[in-house]
Amino acid sequence: MSDDRFLVHSLKLSEGKSGELLRLSREKAQWEWMSFFVHRLQPGEVLRTETAAEEAAFVILGGTCVADWGDGAKWIGKRKNVFDGFPFTLYLPAQRAASFRAQSICEIAECRVPTKAKLEPRLIEPKDVCTNLRGGGNASRQIVDVITPAFPADKLMVIEVYTPGGNWSSFPPHKHDVHNPPSEADLDEIYYFRFQNDESFAFQHLYGNDEVGSRTLKARDGDTVLVRSGYHTVVAGPGYDTYYLNFLAGSARSLAATEDPQHSWIRATWNGTDPRLPRIRE
Repeated sequence: MSDDRFLVHSLKLSEGKSGELLRLSREKAQWEWMSFFVHRLQPGEVLRTETAAEEAAFVILGGTCVADWGDGAKWIGKRKNVFDGFPFTLYLPAQRAASFRAQSICEIAECRVPTKAKLEPRLIEPKDVCTNLRGGGNASRQIVDVITPAFPADKLMVIEVYTPGGNWSSFPPHKHDVHNPPSEADLDEIYYFRFQNDESFAFQHLYGNDEVGSRTLKARDGDTVLVRSGYHTVVAGPGYDTYYLNFLAGSARSLAATEDPQHSWIRATWNGTDPRLPRIRE
């Protein structure tokens, strides 16, 4: 299986241009659950959307906009980019419509999942997210929980992760490709990477079953890695702080995963977290 099924590049729009940085339907991705899009709006431009038989999450990556999802217009967005604070996120259930009118240059990540559930829209503000430090030593990272399993959605879960340059993330390697509750859920996962300059990069290693084989992908700014199955882990290039946005959906509303037992021993060596963390503070 070629790396093209696992690694998707964004378009490189020139300064002052707007449009879709990335468009990935689940049909194109050749998997069951998630479609993923990244939009860039110039001031005054409007993104209009309807969910029909899907639920969707819209994460404001950077910039500000006026959003209206039927409850009146509301100014949302605060951070200049993903390294500048916690996100505003709009959860939009099935059979709803919304619009986003950019007030500044605004980038929005959108993920959709089929659903028949009748739920209510909800705005998640920076004060609503939960953050914690995970791992230890050079496997330390900051987790920002945006839409957790406890959130009233049907399938979608959303997480932001900040990994200091040179550190490992999603480590020990883990997998979630078997429906075996409560110990493991079968989840597809998106890793959407952003960096602070064009030279930055991270590596993502996928391995552990016949579909994936064993492959290491180099992720640059705007790249998306599709985790279909098997174990996976990330390492940030030294000197290059790494952000990735995770969307997950699958057989259960759970983040239960199985660690690779060959690497679980590393936990016993951790003695405190990286002093560069937390990377983001409100």
